[in-house]
Amino acid sequence: MTDLTIRHHGAAGMRAMREEILALYTEVYAGQLADPFRTPERFWDRLDAYANRDGLAMVTGHADDDLVGFALGYTLPENSRWWTGLQGPHADDEEFTREDGNRTFAFNELMVHRSRRGHGFGHALHDALLRRRTEQRATLLVRPDNEPARSAYLRWGWRMIGTVKPFTDSPIFEVLVLPLR
Repeated sequence: MTDLTIRHHGAAGMRAMREEILALYTEVYAGQLADPFRTPERFWDRLDAYANRDGLAMVTGHADDDLVGFALGYTLPENSRWWTGLQGPHADDEEFTREDGNRTFAFNELMVHRSRRGHGFGHALHDALLRRRTEQRATLLVRPDNEPARSAYLRWGWRMIGTVKPFTDSPIFEVLVLPLR
């Protein structure tokens, strides 16, 4: 594997990298940008909203000073709406879906430049983001048809617990959970 330099960022660091992040996003989602949910502007709106949350963390991976990829997430706040609309065995389990502001880390994005895939960079970014977390568990959403990402998450220990449609214009996602301690 080419040397990957991992850098840690908070909200200000994420916002300072706006153009680099959107360039990577545009490259990764080039074939889907006509979908209103996938436009770069809509993507940045989501990231900017995450940046306003407590516990936001982002890691970036660089090789030869080029942005290879990034991963980011935030701590779910007390009474989070994350679990709203959950379909599956935990849908009505108030203990499972209860958030106290410290319990769950929402792993929102993991993106690696197409030309840099297959070298372990995604796994390295994933692990770097989660390594410092103090929450009990992490959760993420993945499209069922995104087989490369879905398979990787399952290999890395995540388990599928149901499905959810988080936005009216979003696809249905599988909800995965990973114990952190």
